[in-house]
Amino acid sequence: MNEPQASLHEIGPDTYRISVAMPPSIFPGGFSFNQYLVVDDKPLLFHSGPRKMFGMIAAQIEKVLPVAQLRYIALSHVEADECGGLPAFLAVAPHAQPVCSSIAALVSVSDLVDVAPLGLDDGQALDLGRHQLEWQYTPHLPHGWECGYLFDQTTKTLFCGDLFTQPGTGDQALSTSDILGPSEAFRGQLDYFSHSRNAPALIEKLARLEPQLLACMHGSAWSGDGAGLLRSLGQALAH
Repeated sequence: MNEPQASLHEIGPDTYRISVAMPPSIFPGGFSFNQYLVVDDKPLLFHSGPRKMFGMIAAQIEKVLPVAQLRYIALSHVEADECGGLPAFLAVAPHAQPVCSSIAALVSVSDLVDVAPLGLDDGQALDLGRHQLEWQYTPHLPHGWECGYLFDQTTKTLFCGDLFTQPGTGDQALSTSDILGPSEAFRGQLDYFSHSRNAPALIEKLARLEPQLLACMHGSAWSGDGAGLLRSLGQALAH
């Protein structure tokens, strides 16, 4: 593989992982950029992906539903791989609206695009139809004061962004094996965590949700005892 390759896998009820694998010839060691599509009355995409990957990502979405049917395009924090493709998606999905934290809406997203963003406060619900999502505000976890995540109460899926970032091309869409070890090894090489004073409390807040599926932005998604794995991450960060 010498060129980026996109793939699509259903990892949970109505929940699809779209992954763009970057080969080692482009990214040393290989890397993956994941987006997550929740198919419902109001379909939601979590992460737009980088601007230059828009065509590849849109083509994968089209395998499930027309891109024009997207209603929400959500992001954890303002960064190119989170929202670089946001303007392009809004251009082809006339009823779509950006979804982010109220802080991100105030300081960045309202200026980056012309469609007014839906800024969510901590604990605020988002009704897709069958799926009920809740915004979890996690400033500086791992980085960005506007950072937050969506938790699907219906499927117990935590769209956890950059938490548990794993190296490699992410060929396995859904894993039950260890992802903390690889993610900690990657953090050891390039520490992207802010290590804020509130990190332990925020990790515990996420653990109390008892997620059963972790939708990671880089690497495999993971199924299992999400609360236990999050608490293990907290212990690793404390050392």
